[in-house]
Amino acid sequence: MRQTRRESKAMTVAALLLMAFARAAAEENPEKQAHGRRIVVSIPDCKLALIEDGRVVKFYQTAVGASVSPSPTGTYQIATRLSNPTYYHSGKVVGPGKNNPLGPRWLGLSLKGFGIHGTNAPRSIGHAASHGCIRLRNQDILDLFERVGVGDVVELHGERDELVARLFAPAPPAGAAGTGGGR
Repeated sequence: MRQTRRESKAMTVAALLLMAFARAAAEENPEKQAHGRRIVVSIPDCKLALIEDGRVVKFYQTAVGASVSPSPTGTYQIATRLSNPTYYHSGKVVGPGKNNPLGPRWLGLSLKGFGIHGTNAPRSIGHAASHGCIRLRNQDILDLFERVGVGDVVELHGERDELVARLFAPAPPAGAAGTGGGR
């Protein structure tokens, strides 16, 4: 029986999705889950903090959603972990490699379609430039990917609330003493 072009394309897409799910299942690493670990993202500051047992382990600069496609706010979990992801958007498919907008790693959130990933546009970091996802430099997503696991909490904050202000407040200038800032 001869397949139509549409049937062939549908079978290819189905196969790619099955491979992606299999890869995600293989990469889920339950021993990396830690009840005391979470990611806090400040959308207005374009920054991400990795927190373990109440203390900041590392900060990363990010790109966040552009005004036409803002990043969602709320509390989610890491639902999937993919190495060398394939990008799908508006009928466009880009396989792994230097031209892939997702970079080398994808941390999918429990909110379908959103995640934390690398980028093929490193100059976007520090700006509101994504389709809503949180972008990191490729070396940063590689580092973060090794530190987190499925089930870890991800908080996306759209305003500088008390937590965000405390976490992402600028460091005092070198040599500043206390609050007096003497001369």
